[in-house]
Amino acid sequence: MNPIFQQLVNGLSMGSVYALISIGYSMIYSILSFSNFAHGSFITVGAYTGFFLLLSANLPLYIAIPGAMIGGMLIATIADKLAYKSIRDRGSPTLYFIIASMGMSIFIDNLIIATIGPRFRSYPQIFKITTIELGGISISTMDLVAAVTAIIVLIILVIIINKTKLGIAIRAAANDLDAIGLMGVNTNLLITIVFFIAGSLAGLAGFFLGMKYTVYPTLGSTITNKAYIAAVFGGLGSLPGAVIGSILLGIFEMLIAGYISSSARDIFVYLLLIVILLFRPCGLLGVKREDKV
Repeated sequence: MNPIFQQLVNGLSMGSVYALISIGYSMIYSILSFSNFAHGSFITVGAYTGFFLLLSANLPLYIAIPGAMIGGMLIATIADKLAYKSIRDRGSPTLYFIIASMGMSIFIDNLIIATIGPRFRSYPQIFKITTIELGGISISTMDLVAAVTAIIVLIILVIIINKTKLGIAIRAAANDLDAIGLMGVNTNLLITIVFFIAGSLAGLAGFFLGMKYTVYPTLGSTITNKAYIAAVFGGLGSLPGAVIGSILLGIFEMLIAGYISSSARDIFVYLLLIVILLFRPCGLLGVKREDKV
């Protein structure tokens, strides 16, 4: 089997986890028009929640995964209520949201260090360290479970966005939040639901990242840089763009790591961000907006 197919599979696996993160970025941006830099902390909280549910509470995987999603959901909602809602109510400029999100990220990360500690923690071994052979392509059991779970969750999200009244309201809010407020939609509740969804996806991504690597206070901040670039690459504010950008970024990373060097892939990722901002700042599927921060 040609090694390129192996790298493509590895890229799809990593890209599916990136997609869980970048969609959260894009959903919040599409409605509030700001990049939520506290999103990485939602991932970290989800990773720690899953860790303690598995290790301390000794709960099974099918409970720990939803628990991690709930952990991410709760911290996202708290961040919205504490840091963003009052800014929205005052009608403050977009820059205030960005400053608040940075402050919230630093606060959550340092709160974790002060309460749980700075040391790295490893998830208990749930899946045996084995690989599955599919047509000559090897994939680890954990990566397969992570990719399949991410794909299922993304499909459910697509159905919600395209087939339900909630999805219609979210898509309408992405076009004009003030207009749907005048039509009787409770915009504060809608924004809370969007943070629910973004936080739960971040918590799920945190669970799988913690299982694949280790859990530490800045886990989310480290990994979200690439997921954010994936969202910008696909088109910040576009959910299909976030998925496509994440998958492509994951594939590009694995191809570069496999055929050039593992250290070169980070250089490529940040170079890609510069190129996108220079030549197509709205991304592959994004729409050009007057205010893009």
